[in-house]
Amino acid sequence: MQKIKPNKPGTPCPPPRSQNFFTDVFHFLLHSPSIPTRVDSDSESQRQNYGHRIIQRLDIDVNKYAILNIHKIGIEAPASYIFEDLLQWNGDSTCWPNHIANVVHNDNDLEKIKIYLFGGIKNPFQRPQKPMDLKGISLFNLKALKILQVPEKFDVDNGRYLLYHCSGGYPIGVFAMYVRSSIGEQNEKEQAQLFMIVGFNFYGREALSKKRWINQPWQMVHDRVSANILNRFKQLCEWRFDKIQSG
Repeated sequence: MQKIKPNKPGTPCPPPRSQNFFTDVFHFLLHSPSIPTRVDSDSESQRQNYGHRIIQRLDIDVNKYAILNIHKIGIEAPASYIFEDLLQWNGDSTCWPNHIANVVHNDNDLEKIKIYLFGGIKNPFQRPQKPMDLKGISLFNLKALKILQVPEKFDVDNGRYLLYHCSGGYPIGVFAMYVRSSIGEQNEKEQAQLFMIVGFNFYGREALSKKRWINQPWQMVHDRVSANILNRFKQLCEWRFDKIQSG
């Protein structure tokens, strides 16, 4: 397995590229991320209050979706630069498990995205000419509710986000990637903070999202994958931004 190492201690480096299904399993499921990312709270009411504050910023009805969890990581790069990297999300990203959950969209259009389990089941007698020709198990479909590329007029923390309604085999209601400048009063040290947010709505049955036998096994896998995605995204952004600053 090829790994890219920095030239000297402290020098940023890009995350190693996953080559196949097995390296996806290693990088995103078995690997223990160096930085924990899940936002934990001391109580259920505190967790709900934090979740409500976040989703209100994203223009989501707080009564429609339950926030299962929120992941967050600090990145040493401006929020605007990080968001530009988010806009490049596709099936070739080194930060996403593309061999397990293949990202497919047309012409870099982020309004509608399909995620195929294991890259889709291909016809063995016909090689697809376009990514959208893949037919297989749709893990989930993303339809943009709002893509905010420019902060709101009175926004003081440069907030930007990708917000999607989700349907398909993956039992979530909404998915969001949200980035803003760090807030010193919250002891955030880096230039910006990136959030990955999931609203858990089990096939439209909100009550089932509270069943421990349903959400706990799912959440264990989701938390590990989310943490690895954010750690790899931090690594990639800081490496690229360091190259820009170095000329």
